[in-house]
Amino acid sequence: MSDVVSLLGQIEDTGRDSRGPGYQRPGFSGTERELREWFLAEADRRGLDTEIDANGITWAWATQPGDNAVVTGSHLDSVPGGGAFDGPLGVASALAAFDELKASGALDRATRPLALAVFPEEEGSRFGVACLGSRLITGAIDADRALGLKDSAGDTFADVARGYGLDPERVGRDQSRLAGIGSFIELHVEQGIGLINTDQAVAIGSSIIGHGRWHFSFAGQGNHAGTTPMSHRADPVVAASRVIGDIPTVAAATDASAVATVGRTLIHPGGTNVIASAMSFWLDIRHPDDAVVEQVLEAITRRAREHASATGVEVTVSRESYSPTTHFTADLNARLSSVLPTAPLLPSGAGHDAGILAAHVPSAMLYVRNPTGVSHAPEEACEVDDQRAGVDALVKVLERELVVDGAPSDAAPTDGVTAGPATGGAA
Repeated sequence: MSDVVSLLGQIEDTGRDSRGPGYQRPGFSGTERELREWFLAEADRRGLDTEIDANGITWAWATQPGDNAVVTGSHLDSVPGGGAFDGPLGVASALAAFDELKASGALDRATRPLALAVFPEEEGSRFGVACLGSRLITGAIDADRALGLKDSAGDTFADVARGYGLDPERVGRDQSRLAGIGSFIELHVEQGIGLINTDQAVAIGSSIIGHGRWHFSFAGQGNHAGTTPMSHRADPVVAASRVIGDIPTVAAATDASAVATVGRTLIHPGGTNVIASAMSFWLDIRHPDDAVVEQVLEAITRRAREHASATGVEVTVSRESYSPTTHFTADLNARLSSVLPTAPLLPSGAGHDAGILAAHVPSAMLYVRNPTGVSHAPEEACEVDDQRAGVDALVKVLERELVVDGAPSDAAPTDGVTAGPATGGAA
């Protein structure tokens, strides 16, 4: 069978951005479907039993489905203009790890079922809510709210789900599926610089910091760009732009370690010679202390109202998603450390499906070194030797998990997990 490098090579041209470097692999798109079919074909080549559940999560069973299963996997969608490894590295590594476990006879010695999983719309680039598949299966997002989400073309998730072969009536929390998961381990390319200056290719995730997304909508008066005096304008672009310009200073003044980002804006109607009638932007805030996230939001909201008032426009602020700080399962992480004794523990500022599942099933993460430290961009990287080192680490972890009892699959999260109800999130 193919190793992780050649597996990634099979999909390196799928979803390449025709407008520039990077990838366009939106969730629940034709491109993501093509990637899903690739995974299904690779699973079929290995004799795995595959299924797509009611929430669009793809499963490949190395054994007969059963309780207390060990599950590994990630996602295949990307952010706009994303890199080649965010998501696919975890999926390709899961396939490669299965090959090694089978070749070594480890699967014959296993006392627990093994499954590979691919979660849809992890990035939230189409419907605005990250980790949508894992949020649906856990009930972290209300099914009705999810079905009503709209993409940039105005299509609802309900309509898109139907076109993807899903039944909207069945979308939502799947307790029986959750109850069958004894542990979930997600491998992911590192999205930061924690491993750059070390001799370690792999780290163990300790936590995911609190993060959320908010929608700021400014409404003004559309008008002619050439006939409307500057003194008679109610321009939402001016107000919104002033707020965006203030965000770095406001966030730093609230807490030096807080991060706040505007990566998406929308101007309506978007004519060159038209004063806009509306402008929106989406704000991403992250910090380990959930109270600080709220403080940064309040400070930016106050500034938005001040600029709106000064320019004669109106502003509304709505929360689209939020995930509190999550610590991964302590006893599961202890088992990972026992087989990877030199791997450091790293917190993450990026959201993942494992972080959503951690409130419901024992969950852990492995991060593979990224020599650029850049993610969500074409410069994202992972050296060939490190890719293979990640698979070796995943094999050791899975081999250990497949022969231990693990936590009861229907139990509450272990003491190592602090994860409040996730209402959305940001990858």
